[in-house]
Amino acid sequence: MVPPERHPAQPTAKTCVSLHREELAVVVRCSDMTLFCIVEQMSREALGNFELMVLLAVLRVGDDAYGVPIAEELEEKTGRDVLLGSVYAALDRLEAKGLVTSTMGESTPERGGRAKRYFKVTAKGLREARDTQRTLVKLWRGLPELQGGSA
Repeated sequence: MVPPERHPAQPTAKTCVSLHREELAVVVRCSDMTLFCIVEQMSREALGNFELMVLLAVLRVGDDAYGVPIAEELEEKTGRDVLLGSVYAALDRLEAKGLVTSTMGESTPERGGRAKRYFKVTAKGLREARDTQRTLVKLWRGLPELQGGSA
């Protein structure tokens, strides 16, 4: 069998993919041109649903945000029971991602000499919350299944 003859206008493409932090760089080389584009990849550090809710609750509670009021805010706004341990685990993850910071308050006799750990959303946390909001709104828009009504 004779291999098919190539038409001269048919490009030869070679694709090179390299990963840099949170971006995927793709280079496609054709016989007469090179195309380079960067595709944003979802970060492994993307916010989970509960982490986003905790981040928003910290914003709502404000300067006195520590575990108990954060959990109470979540319970009030979601209508669901929230385990305090889950809130602290999410706060630890958010702090590791640089989305919140924490400071230790003064120890008090009412708490058996233990200090409260106060949380504050960072500038990076605010950006992440806004970016997540924009992304979710884009995904929601135009879905008739999610427009009003009850399921």
